[in-house]
Amino acid sequence: MAPTGFLDLGPGYLDPELVTTDTIGRAYSAALARYGDTALAYGHNQGALPYRAALARHLTRTDSEPWMPSHLLTTSGTSQALDMLASVFSRPDDVVLAEAPTYDLALNIFRDHGLTVSAVRCDADGPDPEEMERTVEAVRASGRRVAFAYLIPTFHNPTARLVPTARRTALIAAAHRRNLLIVEDDAYTDLSLDGTPTPPSLTALAKWEGVLRLGTFSKTLAPGMRLGWLGGSPHLCRRLADRGVAHSGGSPSHLTSLAVAQLMDDGGYVEHLEQLRARLAQRREALSVTLREHLPHDFTLRPVHGGLFVWVGIPPWLPEQEAVGRASAAGVLVQPGSRFGSREPAVRLAYSAHPPTRLRSAAARLAGAWRQKG
Repeated sequence: MAPTGFLDLGPGYLDPELVTTDTIGRAYSAALARYGDTALAYGHNQGALPYRAALARHLTRTDSEPWMPSHLLTTSGTSQALDMLASVFSRPDDVVLAEAPTYDLALNIFRDHGLTVSAVRCDADGPDPEEMERTVEAVRASGRRVAFAYLIPTFHNPTARLVPTARRTALIAAAHRRNLLIVEDDAYTDLSLDGTPTPPSLTALAKWEGVLRLGTFSKTLAPGMRLGWLGGSPHLCRRLADRGVAHSGGSPSHLTSLAVAQLMDDGGYVEHLEQLRARLAQRREALSVTLREHLPHDFTLRPVHGGLFVWVGIPPWLPEQEAVGRASAAGVLVQPGSRFGSREPAVRLAYSAHPPTRLRSAAARLAGAWRQKG
């Protein structure tokens, strides 16, 4: 929690005002009324079929290939899924390829498993496929294994970048040539804020071969629900569902998954998404427009078409830690780019936790703190 009087633009949390507690409460009640005692049981190892079926229909509407329940495994969110995949597909001292910068907490999970993260250079369209191949070959030539590549192609955290279809196809081809598994973190795919369709997922473009896709409802409903999903080939989903932890405890978040299935089936989730996108778009504009109006021209703001973040590049005359310190002195908390492995000085700003008036105030404070050269 931020100190009193501070505006915290660090964490990518939804403002409680954006969470429809009444709608979620009715969904739980409807699930209990519909499924009775079975809603309180352990649940199928791969996840409740109503949830996987409803999710498959939702993904089919937004992707280029028809999803089936057999393509899906229930998880308690992206973090739990990443930890599971690191346990299954890696061993200590393996290498994980990742964009630079990338999701900071994923880096922590990989390090917990004794993995080394090797950064792949990116341009405006995303990771460089040729460099990814070269990195794989260099790691293998050194006698080490590459466990997988961890990529965030849709509304990337922290930069908000959206990788176009042609680059996605090239990345898949490069991974197939090197027999490289891709883990696609797709936490923000439902948060397109411009009304334009997002490119097909890497998983669908690869027809589920060699790519595993991770999704979560933490960014669209509420993190406390602890519900997500893993998408991949039926064979890989069965393999992951056959682990001892699933035999012991069944699928995670069983009751919650049935409540979310109810929301997706009765149209409540789509209605909620429409309202959430509109309100997030207002917040994005409040923050980014105010920054563009008042920051010096040598600061750079990456275009934001979706997700929860604005990525601000800092000019050479302002060291990153000084920028963070000046922001704090002005009463605004921000995340330094170095936290995400950025090779260039930058900060990440989240617009999801505050209403537009507070975001405009935060942007004005930041501009005032950063405008003056030291």
